[in-house]
Amino acid sequence: MIRRRWLLGGAALLGVTTARAQPVPWYRTGTKQVELRFAGAAGATLAGTLLLPLVSEIQRVPGVVLIAGSGPTDRDGNNPLIPVRVDVLKLIAERLAAAGIATLRYDKRGIGESTARPRGGLSAEEAFFHWDHFVVDVTAAHAELLRHDEIKSYATAFLGHSEGGLLAIAATAAMGARRPHGMVLASTPGRPLGTIVHDQIGRNAPPLVGAADRIVAAIHDTGHVPANISPELQLLFPPYAGPFLQSALSFDPAAVLARTDNACLLIHGGADGQIVPMGDIQPLLDTLARRTASGEAVVVPAVSHNLKLVSSPTDPGYAGPLAPAVGSKLAAWLAYLLAA
Repeated sequence: MIRRRWLLGGAALLGVTTARAQPVPWYRTGTKQVELRFAGAAGATLAGTLLLPLVSEIQRVPGVVLIAGSGPTDRDGNNPLIPVRVDVLKLIAERLAAAGIATLRYDKRGIGESTARPRGGLSAEEAFFHWDHFVVDVTAAHAELLRHDEIKSYATAFLGHSEGGLLAIAATAAMGARRPHGMVLASTPGRPLGTIVHDQIGRNAPPLVGAADRIVAAIHDTGHVPANISPELQLLFPPYAGPFLQSALSFDPAAVLARTDNACLLIHGGADGQIVPMGDIQPLLDTLARRTASGEAVVVPAVSHNLKLVSSPTDPGYAGPLAPAVGSKLAAWLAYLLAA
């Protein structure tokens, strides 16, 4: 059964108690960070960060693989096309560590300290950035997480942000019985990306809709990005991304989610200007309602695509801390799910 919840502001007075000394934990609190490298698909090496709560020194803890969103987004959730530090994945990792949950986040292929984009020409770049390689990279990150003795092998999850949620769905479906116990889809679309891109351009740059639709159609037919497209659209359709986009733009997240059977949380910001509740996520809600596995959906008011509080309708919600309601929900849902 799927539970839908819309979080509202406000607080309740639960009672008044006299202050008393809190017991001192007999183990060290805090976190331990491990920088690591592991093999991804097709010979690529991925660089990542394993963030462990220090309680992992005396007992095994649950673990979550964090998967970055679209474009040149690094393991922390930062993108050079955004002029401020977003750090959404780093903030999520720190919030989960405080709840006793380890995380592994990594630079995608071609990004940060992972294997760089090849320089052997367009065909080499197209092969390197193939959609299937990104999916296998997610499964490789999960295998790396399990390689560490601090992690409970039977208590793991994927958490994908934006396009990272699509990769989480695809990897979960591909893994079958080896899939993690749970999956969090944060700011993830429920409709194919081709439709999402059309609508985003229609909202933000209507004169470019026709040209973008022709590019999408060409990619769908040929697997290549057509030449001589405008600089504005090259940001969305880089020349080397044809094979990746051919799969990504037509990937139907709701249909593939229907083939999975692990617990799933959808979490979205009510002020998300990219993936708009409820229209863009409704197919995922409908799929969760039909599955027999546990599912829940939460839309948090006044929160952006990057899960930050917004101060006004024009605030993009890039900077600042993770919205408290988002952090609390992620920690509570994953802690309960992975408590076995």
